[in-house]
Amino acid sequence: MKNLGTRISDASVSDDDLRALVTVELQDALSEIDIPLSNEARARLTIEIAQEVVGLGPIEPLLRDPTVTEIMTSGPNNVWVERNGKTERTDVTFDDEAHIRRILDRIVSRIGRRIDESSPKVDARLPDGSRVHAIISPLAVDGTALTIRKFSEDKFTSDDLVGFGTLSPSSAEFLRCAVRARLSILVAGGTGSGKTTTLNMLSQFFPSQERIVTIEDLAELKLDHDHWIRLEGRPPNIEGKGEVTLSALVKESLRMRPDRVVVGEIRDGLAAMDMLQAMNTGHEGSMGTVHANSPRDCFTRIDGMVAIAGMKIDQQALYAQIASAIDLIVYQTRMRDGTRAVTHIAEVTGMEGPIISMQDVFVRPSDADSSSVPLQPSGMIPNCFQRIVDNGVALDRGMFLSTPENASNGRWR
Repeated sequence: MKNLGTRISDASVSDDDLRALVTVELQDALSEIDIPLSNEARARLTIEIAQEVVGLGPIEPLLRDPTVTEIMTSGPNNVWVERNGKTERTDVTFDDEAHIRRILDRIVSRIGRRIDESSPKVDARLPDGSRVHAIISPLAVDGTALTIRKFSEDKFTSDDLVGFGTLSPSSAEFLRCAVRARLSILVAGGTGSGKTTTLNMLSQFFPSQERIVTIEDLAELKLDHDHWIRLEGRPPNIEGKGEVTLSALVKESLRMRPDRVVVGEIRDGLAAMDMLQAMNTGHEGSMGTVHANSPRDCFTRIDGMVAIAGMKIDQQALYAQIASAIDLIVYQTRMRDGTRAVTHIAEVTGMEGPIISMQDVFVRPSDADSSSVPLQPSGMIPNCFQRIVDNGVALDRGMFLSTPENASNGRWR
């Protein structure tokens, strides 16, 4: 194995190539050892050792299991997965805390990041795009807390999301028209609600000739688009230098002549303000995601992020900028049965005094506990209807007129 030298941690070597190199070395090493092994046992041993050397050790099979969407650890002997929307404990274990730390160090070193006592938390990604978050001792009291959200190779279309119950046919068509007409959209929801999947789906409606710039802390978006520039932030190094923030990347993106800017997740006030500026200065049709507990909570979250960043902006001025920049909020959640569903498509209609006014265009009944309860039109014709039509996008007014039973008039402040 020593013949591999530093190639094991070389990020320029693909995961498949590295695994092939290790397999060859292992086969050569085993052939030199006079131990009677059947071909099946030799192959199994080679796979297990390769998983330890270049893979994720005992959780490697979980990563390759198509039914598993998330892997979670709380120490070396407590490994859980999300499978088909349900969380369950596995019988997988690491040898000890040192074992799980070796696997974690391998993950982060390949993308130039680190985790140690001086920096005990990290965000990273696997070569396949899966998102990794980890916290170690002393912050994680019971041992390394590792969370891997697997990346799906499937590029889900709007038809797929309709089939899953995430959207209804009419709401999916409305979103297609909104994207084509360059409405700016914020996708909101809680952790694991499917925001990134929905954002990826919306990107499929971008005209092919448009120049798209995506900005993320960790490159995770997989847009179905050819004219696409991916920018990724960078944390500070061990000396506290070299950090590249999302705010800085948004500023850089505006010098790249983008037609649209897409921020994977708006997490801080500086990035939020820069994104609003972009939407208000000729980059209509831009998008982003934000963690929020309701459509209206998006505004409170942005307000809070701006305040934490120390930006002294009058709230009413900030709200006026938000109301001018954002056209639609697509809010989704994880339902009680584990499915992901859009529960509101809300239109930002402007300001009423100091308050941002909104109206639901599509809404799922508040007592729905499953995505099988469909997203329905609120009965309100959105103010953006004429704007969409004026942009040359055909839109059927009738899709908005079926008012759901027991729904309000869809308008709220």
